[in-house]
Amino acid sequence: MRVVQERRAVVPALSPAPRSLRPRTRLLSVAGVAAAVVAADQSSKTWALHHTVGGRHVLWTLWFDLTYNSGAAFGIGHGITPFVEAAVVVAVAAFLIFGRRAVQRASTPVMLAVGLVLGGAIGNLADRVFRHLPHNPGAVVDFIAAARVGQKDWWPVFNVADSCIVVGVILLALALRRRPYGGGEGADG
Repeated sequence: MRVVQERRAVVPALSPAPRSLRPRTRLLSVAGVAAAVVAADQSSKTWALHHTVGGRHVLWTLWFDLTYNSGAAFGIGHGITPFVEAAVVVAVAAFLIFGRRAVQRASTPVMLAVGLVLGGAIGNLADRVFRHLPHNPGAVVDFIAAARVGQKDWWPVFNVADSCIVVGVILLALALRRRPYGGGEGADG
């Protein structure tokens, strides 16, 4: 009997949330977070395309400087747009399947994290597929240089979708890290 109880304790981050949220409401909550991320991302990129030519100093080391990323995260692999697009489509599909199943029993932080990551991935994919940049087709619009000192960027230029993906992954890792491991004190005997 004790072994069964220990196995149930392994997944508290995905344990049932309060009964106040029905499964449909939970899925709509995740979809709402994802939609808000896509809307914020796309509107900020449209703003950046019209207002950040040449770079603008905002505050301390924060700059708005328009760049185009035709590679993967942090500008790695420039020119591999078709492969990145295919990988993102597969990842979004897998995340939709994972999200639908996990959200049924997920805690609020996990639901929020799933919405952030899904919205960020869709926002960047929308750039690659629908935003036709004249000199860089299939690229993602990046414009936030958060750690620029002089002309040196100490962190890659990013966008709102990238920020949401990073925050979502960190939130998901923290939520899943809080679960106890099955190999505790009862594992030996």
